[in-house]
Amino acid sequence: MGDPQASLEQVLAVLDAHRLLGEDGMLSPDVGLVSMGDHFDWGSAADAERAAADGVALFSWLLAHAPDQVCLIAGNHDLGRVGELAAFDDATFAEARARARIAYDTKDAELEQALLRDFPALPTAELAARDFAAFCTKQRELVEQALLAGRLVAARAWSEHVLLLHAGLTCDELDVLGVVDEERDSAPAIAAALNAALHEARARRPLRLRGLHEPGSAVHGEGGGMFYHRPTSGFVPGGPTRRRFDPRTVPEGLTQVIGHIGDDKCRTLMPDWTQGEPAPGKLRTLVLQQEGTKTPIYRGGVHEGATRIIFTDGGMSKQPSTAYELLDLDRMRALAPNLV
Repeated sequence: MGDPQASLEQVLAVLDAHRLLGEDGMLSPDVGLVSMGDHFDWGSAADAERAAADGVALFSWLLAHAPDQVCLIAGNHDLGRVGELAAFDDATFAEARARARIAYDTKDAELEQALLRDFPALPTAELAARDFAAFCTKQRELVEQALLAGRLVAARAWSEHVLLLHAGLTCDELDVLGVVDEERDSAPAIAAALNAALHEARARRPLRLRGLHEPGSAVHGEGGGMFYHRPTSGFVPGGPTRRRFDPRTVPEGLTQVIGHIGDDKCRTLMPDWTQGEPAPGKLRTLVLQQEGTKTPIYRGGVHEGATRIIFTDGGMSKQPSTAYELLDLDRMRALAPNLV
């Protein structure tokens, strides 16, 4: 299930449209679910209070299932609760958010500078006003519990060569992790290394993984690293905690299934590689190795390739529940409501 940044009602409607829910409102006993991260923050400023409560309800609903039935992948919005937002309580965040909205809406640089002086854990006014606007401390408590219990993970290996994670990784991250050459197409080896790194860092506040994830701040600017990654055909080399990556540098022979980026953003960042019509709410694939050409091809649908990235974030909050595709991991194809 691509990023469930949507109301609990919408998430359940999507699952119900695929006939994945039982009569008790929980997942059917024969259904397994991997949620691809970013379980919080959706809607406009007017939705913030409802979205805050919905985030708690959704995460609690997912955690109420057994670990062998529901796997929760960590996204940047999830880690933000124990990163940029680690020191906030509900009152201080409400104050910061109110001031941030004025600074962000008016584009007033002086107001933003004053905000960041008073709240140095924030990198920008936009983060409090928009990106993480639906934060509440109960969300952080749930994320902390999930991290400590091993319920919130960095990655999941589905098979020997299929890796599930929030936003994609390159060989640079494998260098940081110390994954040896002979295991660089091994999803289990990579997932184990990523999860060990997250497990080791789980109690740090703000949570950071050296060379893999750095939360933002007024001093360091926006957060970066693999949980923020978005692929681009116009990659400009940067530091170890970049927010963009060159998908031609991903491990060869591996299928990465990711969330974090929708179709419109993919088309903006990879215009030279894009084929076909826009695909909102649908699965898409970037094939990096294929016969006849070395040029990557991005398009709607799930397509074969020795090295590929499958995108699952279809913008759940903005799509009809009956038009939103999930990925059938057993068959590696779209599970659409009209096919069930």
